[in-house]
Amino acid sequence: MFRFADPYVLILLVFIPLAVWQARRRPAEAALSFSRTADARQVPPSAMLRLDRWLGLLYWLALVLMVAALARPQWGARQMFMDTRGVNIILAVDLSESMAALDFRQGGKVINRLEAVKSVVRDFIAKRDGDRIGMVVFGAQAYTQLPLTRDYHTLEAILHHLKIGAAGRSTAVGDAIGISLKRLQDMGSRASVIILLTDGRSNSGEIEPLDAAGIAAERKVKIYTVGVGDRGRAPFLVDDPIFGQRTIYQRVDLDEETLQAIAQRTGGLYFRATDLEGLKKIYETIDLMEKTEAKVKVFDQFNDLYLLLLLPAFGLLALWVILKNTRFLGIP
Repeated sequence: MFRFADPYVLILLVFIPLAVWQARRRPAEAALSFSRTADARQVPPSAMLRLDRWLGLLYWLALVLMVAALARPQWGARQMFMDTRGVNIILAVDLSESMAALDFRQGGKVINRLEAVKSVVRDFIAKRDGDRIGMVVFGAQAYTQLPLTRDYHTLEAILHHLKIGAAGRSTAVGDAIGISLKRLQDMGSRASVIILLTDGRSNSGEIEPLDAAGIAAERKVKIYTVGVGDRGRAPFLVDDPIFGQRTIYQRVDLDEETLQAIAQRTGGLYFRATDLEGLKKIYETIDLMEKTEAKVKVFDQFNDLYLLLLLPAFGLLALWVILKNTRFLGIP
């Protein structure tokens, strides 16, 4: 890597062309007087006379090299070491059938809860830097969709392909927390967080949600819980064998009390999202609360090269002085 340690000195180079122009602009005074110069014009200039006209280049070139040397040219390398022991984040996403409820809007278009979650989580991932993020999905069962990684492109690709009902029809919140804790245990970190998103009540699985929250509290893992959707009845699109696709309304059952208790026990927070903007603000809040602390150390190792310019400059200047005072000595 090449650089100038004092690049502002190079501004002086701007004045050199001005000095050359000023020197050429100044009229030369006649050293000898002749009554007639027409005959002298017929004499072709000698090689030395031609060389004399270019002799000034040695002076100006030496000056350019001196200015460049003053800017301290250097060659070396810069090494950067980053301590990125950031936050380990598990995104636990509910894929139960209730996530198909059509109670969110995006740009005037009605979308289901899972599509709304995908768009917001995608923005959340894009804002993280240096953190390891993993994904657990759950329905009747809970399983790891992607272990903790800094490969955010793969994470976004997997998020895009999530399907409602892929993990079963019901909701196993406790198992989702248990699997998430297992993934966090595999990778040590100064801070570990689970973002649990669901729209229902835990009615499946082997672990009770509050028991799993107790284990998380012992391991100092914070759980942010997000309840999705409106209360009461929500619209669903179904395929009727007689009438084709039609919209029906079904009651949804969000267990806010349990989600609040999980968050409170682990030192996290509970959020309720009833529309897309509200869901975005929730993830923006979590993003601000769980920031990565990265320390960057920079090591420079550069060698000065100014002598490679200064020595030729002195050589050219000495040659110019010698020639101007010997072979090309001016007549006063």
